[in-house]
Amino acid sequence: MARHHKLGILGLGRMGKCLLEGLSKQPAFSSNPIWFSTRGFVSGAKSNIELVKNCDVIILAVKPQNVAEVLKEIGPHLEKGKTLISIVASISTAEIENGVSQGTSVVRAMPNTPALVGEGITALCLGKSATKANLEVAKEIFEAVGKVVLVDEKQMDAVTGLSGCGPAYLYVILESLTDAGIKVGLPREVATQLASQTVLGAARMLQVTQRHPAALKDEVTTPAGCTIDGLLELEEGKLRVTLIKAVVQATKRARALAKKANVEGAK
Repeated sequence: MARHHKLGILGLGRMGKCLLEGLSKQPAFSSNPIWFSTRGFVSGAKSNIELVKNCDVIILAVKPQNVAEVLKEIGPHLEKGKTLISIVASISTAEIENGVSQGTSVVRAMPNTPALVGEGITALCLGKSATKANLEVAKEIFEAVGKVVLVDEKQMDAVTGLSGCGPAYLYVILESLTDAGIKVGLPREVATQLASQTVLGAARMLQVTQRHPAALKDEVTTPAGCTIDGLLELEEGKLRVTLIKAVVQATKRARALAKKANVEGAK
């Protein structure tokens, strides 16, 4: 199981840091120190190569443009039995496998930043040499910081557009709700608390009841009440279509980055 493996993280961008801090808070991973590296600094080892040699599970969290360089460095040292988990957006398992030793077990993951507080959601898919055991290791890691879903690799760009980018969309909504509360006379602290807990509670209702969002919306909307007036404003402002377009556009961008990575990798 993952808690008995030595875990290393290559790259400490926003997502790498979220995972490092989120996992470090979990009892299952606190007994063994997590090794990590960023440009010019490696914790627990003298180099990326030493980190890879000494860790059983390596999370690749570098920027897409640095993947080829890092894989060239560590690829020959990824022995059979090690699990390489890539959280690099837009880089396929096949591209990762092309840069490492043949037979290396590659798992692709797309987590999101709420992993920092144990409320992330991560989509996983397997490379051609990955096994059920590798999947279980990846699931244990990401379930420690949230929930996990399994998808086909062709769906990973859509995952990026929805849950990978989604927290940013929701922060805009939360900021707007908070400002609206201030506009109608609430103190900022109270408005922030009301907005955040309302979003959290609504999401939890959806998870627990497993009902369609439209059905839950209808339960809040009474005839000639306040909610229907507010919903009318949202429809006139095209909030629904704007959110859909945001996910679609982010997905297109993820696919474009994937194509760019393929072109640059071929040079």
